[in-house]
Amino acid sequence: MSDDFIHVFEPGASDWTLLLLHGTGGDEHDLLGLGRQLAPGAALLSPRGKVLENGMPRYFRRLAVGQLDIPDLLARTDELAAFVAASAAAHDRDPRRVVALGLSNGANIAASLLLRHPGTLRGAGLLRPMLPYEPDPANGALDLRGTDVLIDAGERDPYSPREQSDRLGQILREAGAAVTEHVEPGAGHGLTQGDLAQVVRWLGGLLAPAAPAA
Repeated sequence: MSDDFIHVFEPGASDWTLLLLHGTGGDEHDLLGLGRQLAPGAALLSPRGKVLENGMPRYFRRLAVGQLDIPDLLARTDELAAFVAASAAAHDRDPRRVVALGLSNGANIAASLLLRHPGTLRGAGLLRPMLPYEPDPANGALDLRGTDVLIDAGERDPYSPREQSDRLGQILREAGAAVTEHVEPGAGHGLTQGDLAQVVRWLGGLLAPAAPAA
């Protein structure tokens, strides 16, 4: 697999880069408007998933709903990590200031980036994620200190069970990440205005300029 993706890059005035990861059936244009609204000063990097499921782009294969093809996910995660690093270098972006915003399938590969390539992301907004897999203890202790994560779940989401998102939050918190968890009342897998308001608060706090020293 090549580390090159069909993608859109939009420059930004700040040092931050927002990595936009669409859901199943989306493409590199789906989240651009939302990204610009949420982070007006950030650069936007939006790759299209390379896997097709019934003609719909995804970032990795699955065997059935809720059953992920883990070997493919691991390989695709490595590929995405290489793409993010190469893109930061190509566009002269600070690799320490990349924040992912992922929806559903995009949230799951963003979570896999956190678990498999800590340090690739400074933060990750995971919208309707599930736990992609348990970290392999053979790889050593996961260290996510200095990483901020939002886990945004729907109370009635049939595709991302609450126990999955709760377990993901537990793993990330135990690894040292600063985890914000939100459950949108009454919501399913689709996003609501309440979800977007939560993302605005979280992302605004993360991207806000540091206060000058007294």
